[in-house]
Amino acid sequence: MSTSQYKTYDPYGHDASVHTAETLPYGIREDTYRPAYEAEAYFVTEPATPLPRQTTSAPASAAHETRAPEAEPPEETGGRAPRRRRARYAERPDSTVRRLLPQALVVAFLAGGTTAFVANDKAVELNVDGRQRSLHTFADDVSELLTEEGVRVGAHDMIAPAPGTALASGDAVAVRYGRPVRLTLDGRRREVWTTARTVEGALDELGVRAEGAYLSASRAQRIGRAGLALDVRTERAVTVLADGRTRTVRTNAATVREAVEEAGITLRGQDTTSVPPDSFPRDGQTVTVLRVSSTREIHEEQIPFTTERTADPALFQGTEVVARPGQPGLRRTTYHVRTVNGVRQKPRPEKSEVVRAPRAQVVKVGTKPRPPSVRDADRLNWRALAACESGGRPDAVDPSGTYGGLYQFDTRTWQSLGGKGRPQDATAQEQTYRAKKLYIRRGASPWPHCGGRLRG
Repeated sequence: MSTSQYKTYDPYGHDASVHTAETLPYGIREDTYRPAYEAEAYFVTEPATPLPRQTTSAPASAAHETRAPEAEPPEETGGRAPRRRRARYAERPDSTVRRLLPQALVVAFLAGGTTAFVANDKAVELNVDGRQRSLHTFADDVSELLTEEGVRVGAHDMIAPAPGTALASGDAVAVRYGRPVRLTLDGRRREVWTTARTVEGALDELGVRAEGAYLSASRAQRIGRAGLALDVRTERAVTVLADGRTRTVRTNAATVREAVEEAGITLRGQDTTSVPPDSFPRDGQTVTVLRVSSTREIHEEQIPFTTERTADPALFQGTEVVARPGQPGLRRTTYHVRTVNGVRQKPRPEKSEVVRAPRAQVVKVGTKPRPPSVRDADRLNWRALAACESGGRPDAVDPSGTYGGLYQFDTRTWQSLGGKGRPQDATAQEQTYRAKKLYIRRGASPWPHCGGRLRG
């Protein structure tokens, strides 16, 4: 241990003195802290037994020691006892208070912060879609808690209590995610949202009556976040009329055809129902079974021919000659005949085809002026001759096909008289005119049996 000298500063204005202080070896620390109530006693020096004055010659054993300077000798008091002296390190009580006050403030601040920390900490229960956990949070409300825990919610999700509700220790917060359900209920399709996690829970939440209903998925099937397609057909009463009998069944069939079959009625061939067989059967609906049979009938009908008229300057005016006879065409039509419950329906044309096209008739019309008369023949009774030869018919033809017209011309004679075509195709006036010319040439001989009537 060594000693060192240092000067002490007296804050109260006293002169500084030189003191000696022991220097501790490295690693040895002395606790110099003393409470305020011990400071006074620690720094007060009790009166000691006066030491004898040291001689000027120092002992040899102390030659190498470092000696502290000697204290001033006490003043002469005239025989009075020496006064007590306070050590210069003694502190005043108010100085000690000033030193400890900041420490007390820090302790008080830390104690208050700890109290606030404990007061803001809340123990809550968080249930996210069925997964529950306990946690501590400083969130003030439900929204802050969900944000703090990274829970994202959408418009179809359910949060209880509602977002923004203040939180207190011991509260429970539940989040249930919405799930889309493509629901086809009794043939009507729509998309709904549910927070239920099973098919049974979704049906309860949507208010769907499922007793006796057909479900496309089991009631216990879980519904994922992606949703589920669910077909529900409730039980309905359907009345079926068939073959003179009435039957009522309770069914959850998807089509009218299935409901009819459940009533014990078989649809055969072209049989159908009063409503479309593939339509959805409604509760209280009445369905009539129609027994249908059908046949096909073929009808043929003529297609009339047209007549084409052309002018012929070689024929007298008023004379028409058929240059080409017309021929009617033939059309064949197929009809579909339907019988419903024994009643024949109106035939419906199914297809039509032209078997033979009609051929137009060509008629030549005379434009040549007619001669006024035939001399020596106009006064004869040509009417009587025509009645005897052809019965007065201009288009008459004998059974052999050789003679024709009012006066039964053969074609060769007719054409020698200037006629065109066949005599029976010419007008009565032209035939009479050609007959008069024949009479001038040969008299009544061309008509050996009826010629005598010309003068009768």
